[in-house]
Amino acid sequence: MVVDGVRVHYEVQGTGPVVVLLHGWGSNLTLFDPVAQILATKYRVVRLDFPGCGTSSEPSQPWGMDEYVHFTAGFISAICRDGSAEPVDCAQPIIVLGHSHGGRVAIRLATDPGLPFTVAKMILVDSAGILPHRSLSYHLRVRSYKLGKAVLKWKPVAAAFPEALASLQSTMGSTDYAAASPVMRGSLVKVVNTDLQPLLPLVRAETLLIWGELDAETPVSDGRIMEQAIPGSGLVVLPGAGHYSFLDQAYTFGKVLESFLQIG
Repeated sequence: MVVDGVRVHYEVQGTGPVVVLLHGWGSNLTLFDPVAQILATKYRVVRLDFPGCGTSSEPSQPWGMDEYVHFTAGFISAICRDGSAEPVDCAQPIIVLGHSHGGRVAIRLATDPGLPFTVAKMILVDSAGILPHRSLSYHLRVRSYKLGKAVLKWKPVAAAFPEALASLQSTMGSTDYAAASPVMRGSLVKVVNTDLQPLLPLVRAETLLIWGELDAETPVSDGRIMEQAIPGSGLVVLPGAGHYSFLDQAYTFGKVLESFLQIG
């Protein structure tokens, strides 16, 4: 399937109401294998590799949140029009589960009134979307990085030290940034600087928040902010779990998911 110029790798399993799984940055749909197995006992589970992740192709240029949401909505709509032997039925409201970056996209889907489908329930797992408080040292580091990048991109310097820019990026950039292609680096810069907090009070989907107690990427304080802002939402904190709480505490996560979605 091709959506917005991206060749999309996806999988569909199970029968019943539709649940769409949205993975985090740099991940892929296989990370949701244990989650999909639980959900497929009652639901039609749809999961995909985001552009530039897994085996889906990259977009032709860096994307921001608008492009990711348009792409994801287009993918879900295309799945619903699929003429295969077992097409996905999106006539009924769907459920969306988003981890990390996938949570960003889920929030946007749940607050967009113009979509051809309705998000009835949302599960945010260690979700991104809250801009972190940045210290003075962080801003100085960013300024130093930008200055160094500008110098190293100057043609005479780039010709004399061709590996210096890549070395700077790997040393001072995040792990995700260092591992990404130029297009995906541009996308990462756009999405991480998007503040979704103003949208949270607009969420009307029944929302469950699941967080790892020790999450260092999107700290549990972000989950508490979301719980306060999203009407009627509830937060479950998994002890000893990190950013991948659904893997770190798979059994407990599964039980919480089964309770919320009335499985079993």
